[in-house]
Amino acid sequence: MIDKKEFSEMRKELEQRDETREKVIAQSREIITLSKQAIYAVHRKDLSTGVKKLADMKKQVLALQKIDISLDTNMATVAYQEYAEAAAYVHFAEKGVLVSRKALGIDGESYLMGLCDLTGELMRKAVDDIINKNYEHAYKIRELVTLIYGEFLQFNLRNGELRKKSDQIKWNLQKVEDLIYDVEMKKRPSK
Repeated sequence: MIDKKEFSEMRKELEQRDETREKVIAQSREIITLSKQAIYAVHRKDLSTGVKKLADMKKQVLALQKIDISLDTNMATVAYQEYAEAAAYVHFAEKGVLVSRKALGIDGESYLMGLCDLTGELMRKAVDDIINKNYEHAYKIRELVTLIYGEFLQFNLRNGELRKKSDQIKWNLQKVEDLIYDVEMKKRPSK
């Protein structure tokens, strides 16, 4: 009446799916944690720790990419976005340019979502630069955020998560421009 073997096989299949799902979640959490640590290190002007955390993160991303994430709860997508954000921030701090998606080996949407978040970190860095009178670097940050914003304007984004996140770029750019405006106004001699 019932094929017990078939039910046994389905139980094993579900157990394997759950194990894979748990691996994805654990791996993703590790990437997210390393991302936050890398960004925080760079904000503290500890670039060597940021670079080390980024290298650790790259290993975790490669391991995650080997796991079937079709059973994921969106954790892997978030992990890739966090990786893109941290890698772009560390790379900019280290080399002064934006890291490419190809260099990170992730999908375009995760990369773009990470760039949206990156602009918030760059805005925080610009504030720190201005406090420490490192105006030239703050101007460089403004230039990068402006370029990112310009590229995003070329996309035809629909109402989705990427569209919502892309609005952050505009607001972060406005904050950086306001900071630089204030600096420029204070440089002018008073009448």
